[in-house]
Amino acid sequence: MTELLHQVSLFRSWRNIFLMVLLILAVGFYAFAVIGDRGMPVWDYGAVKDVPAQSPYADYKLLPHPQHIRGAKGE
Repeated sequence: MTELLHQVSLFRSWRNIFLMVLLILAVGFYAFAVIGDRGMPVWDYGAVKDVPAQSPYADYKLLPHPQHIRGAKGE
């Protein structure tokens, strides 16, 4: 009787380990398939200047000198 319970317990332990590994692999595959990088996107926004003082989308007044600080002649 004890031997049978040990075999059932051993089987359940290995089954649970196998199911957990299968779950981890399934979640990994799902993340790879759904979230994974599929390469370059099909749209192209072109080059956007990233310097705030030169950006056409800036919503503030441009400073009179090319520096990003306020002071005597941008110094």
